[in-house]
Amino acid sequence: MSQDLNRQATQPLNLKEQWSNVLKKLNSEYGNEIFNSWIKNIKIHSQEDEVLIFTVPTRFIRDWITSHYLDKIIFFLNIENSEIKRVKINIDNSLTSNMLQMENNLDSSKKYSLNINHNDEWPLDERFTFEKFIVGPSNELAFASAKRLSLSDKFEFNPLYLYGGVGLGKTHLLHSIAWQIKENNPESKVLYLSAERFMFQFIKSLRQKDTMAFKQKFRSVDVLILDDIQFMIGKSSTQEEFFHTFNALLDLNRKVVISCDRAPSDLKGFDERIKSRLSGGLVTDILPASFDLRYSILKKKSEELVVRNNNNIELDDDILVFLAKTIVTNVRELEGALNKVFTFSNILGKKIDVELTKSVLKDLLRSSNRRITIDEIQNKVSNYYNIKIEDLTSSRRIRSFARPRQIAMYLSKKLTTRSLPEIGRKFGGRDHTTVIHAVKKIEQLKIENSKFDEDINLITQIITSA
Repeated sequence: MSQDLNRQATQPLNLKEQWSNVLKKLNSEYGNEIFNSWIKNIKIHSQEDEVLIFTVPTRFIRDWITSHYLDKIIFFLNIENSEIKRVKINIDNSLTSNMLQMENNLDSSKKYSLNINHNDEWPLDERFTFEKFIVGPSNELAFASAKRLSLSDKFEFNPLYLYGGVGLGKTHLLHSIAWQIKENNPESKVLYLSAERFMFQFIKSLRQKDTMAFKQKFRSVDVLILDDIQFMIGKSSTQEEFFHTFNALLDLNRKVVISCDRAPSDLKGFDERIKSRLSGGLVTDILPASFDLRYSILKKKSEELVVRNNNNIELDDDILVFLAKTIVTNVRELEGALNKVFTFSNILGKKIDVELTKSVLKDLLRSSNRRITIDEIQNKVSNYYNIKIEDLTSSRRIRSFARPRQIAMYLSKKLTTRSLPEIGRKFGGRDHTTVIHAVKKIEQLKIENSKFDEDINLITQIITSA
């Protein structure tokens, strides 16, 4: 590095003059706003033969300049100095303060209309705090990671990526992180929102030709918390913007927290660069709650309901045990069932027994008790495509049989608890790798073809509503 700096110091003056001329042309080409925001702070570092080396503060700025302005920079450089054939842009973290000044130049109150109220971007639920989160073996690592991130100024793993099924507590933990950070440091800029909201605001900024305000908004926060990132699947332009936002925040050592319904490696239809960066932090899953955890949740929630409603009507323990044993899908359904039973008991003004509970929750229990089988899936898929069940299990590979067979394998994986080898055996003794291929193929087609996705959703509805 010292050699490079010495080389820079001994550069002939005409190189700086040439770059000054290039800057004037770039300013004229793009206008003051873009020039002051992106180009002005590019610094000449050194020249090595035919390569001119620049430095910028962050990876985001480098990537943005490379994708939007580099061709024009090289074009104007060649006019000034034909010996320069290539340009290389390095990252110099010492220039971060310059970048922050650059961000300050993007004063949204003067230039942009997009709202940048970080704290009220997406209302936080006061019920979702660490104190009210019930911890068990299925979620203790996720809880500990979230707590540690929220209490520490520096987090050794960035981003924090939480994943798991619907209703297992991911959103609760995200809200808890935001509340805790704001409690520790009220001045912190904490932005919590859903991936859908991120996508909506990005599209809005494009329509309003106000993307600079959007970038300023998301790159000036201390903590970005993004819920349900799987909704970006197949949205290439939104993913691209998220990628640059993500990199910019990491370069500035800002905290990023992501939730999803699947692991980064399973994000089909996602840019590989994003999947790689997401995997580079702390990835932890939240598993379905055990019986003990489900019972503990019900016990705590029932006590809260009594206090909240200011009455003495408590549910008998055998009702809580019954609910914990019966409703195993997710915590959200479990709490919904408890609320319904408690409300019914409150209306009657008396305690209710297990039998009355079954009657109150008959629709929910019918859904929970229903176990979809592979045979049922094969029957519904074959009827939908007007083929025989034998065609799904045969070795014939013609498209009219192969695609429904892949669909049936995919649905067997999604709607049953059967293992891959078990599914393979039900389809003519096929290997588990064949099932994996089928699942990946159908997931890809769902992303690429909206009509195909609608067909899969319809078949799923037919199966689950039977």
